[in-house]
Amino acid sequence: MSYRSRRVRRVNQPHALLDKDVRIASAVGLMLLAGCQQPTPEPTTQLSEPGPAKVSTYDLARQLGLSVAQVDETFIKLKNDYNVVMIFTCADSRFYVNGRACGAVGRIEKVGSVVYVESDLAARIKPCLITERAPSRVLTDVRKPIVPTQGTIVVDAGHGGKDPGAPSALGFREKAINLAVATQLASILTERGFHVVLTRDRDVFLEKEERAAVANRCSADLFVSIHADSAESRSLNGFTVYTARGAGSQSRWAAKAIMEAMGRTGLDSNGVREADYVVLVKTDCPAVLVEVGYLSNFWEAGKLRDPYMQRRLAQAIADGVVRSMGK
Repeated sequence: MSYRSRRVRRVNQPHALLDKDVRIASAVGLMLLAGCQQPTPEPTTQLSEPGPAKVSTYDLARQLGLSVAQVDETFIKLKNDYNVVMIFTCADSRFYVNGRACGAVGRIEKVGSVVYVESDLAARIKPCLITERAPSRVLTDVRKPIVPTQGTIVVDAGHGGKDPGAPSALGFREKAINLAVATQLASILTERGFHVVLTRDRDVFLEKEERAAVANRCSADLFVSIHADSAESRSLNGFTVYTARGAGSQSRWAAKAIMEAMGRTGLDSNGVREADYVVLVKTDCPAVLVEVGYLSNFWEAGKLRDPYMQRRLAQAIADGVVRSMGK
């Protein structure tokens, strides 16, 4: 190598080092700038990973010997041949075993569509379960051999499946509220000695005529359909009890008894009204339809989503049914 070439290399080396330092500094600056531009995550219940001491509801079901029967916007339903466990996922939620409120759920976390609960929830639910072989408290198959002691009541949870019912001011749909109240009503009536048949005990679609046919096939003494109301005006509120326009005295007496009992829930009453709904005119037995409140009313929608209010409504309707049956 010539002296000239060696000299050129020595002269150019500092520039090469300088260029390298500039490139490194620029890269670090870009990294810092990019880091400063990262958005600060907002607090949310949708966590990327479950927190410590949490189990999914599917693991919870396996621990209890149950299966996940339904996952809805406001609750998760676990069941086997002898038990139905309802875990509500709204704020300050509680869990119900076979229609009975048994305790608080505790902290709930969600990862995608999977719900995680506290790991000790299984230990709190287990003592409430029926472990011996016994007939289910709520039956949907009317062909099962049952000898009614107080009478046969068909409880119909309105809408379901592809028919979600009315939207609420808070975003959830009517079908979930109807089912939550109906299943608790069925459980309470069963405890009081009635043979209870649910037209649906999960999120499935039934035609209106089919619902009435259930009551007719099992020779029901009373048909009670549970719904929630909606209107364009968000100021409308209160519960309403309906009979068909040509209803007999037994239907009218049942509607009056239920309306009076529901007055103790704290919700406003719109009284007893007449409407020829299919489920009312197609049944051979006395029949009533209960609109438990207005989902289009923001305040009332919040009350109807509350498990405590759902239980109070179910209890009030049951009190009215028992009174109307003379029990």
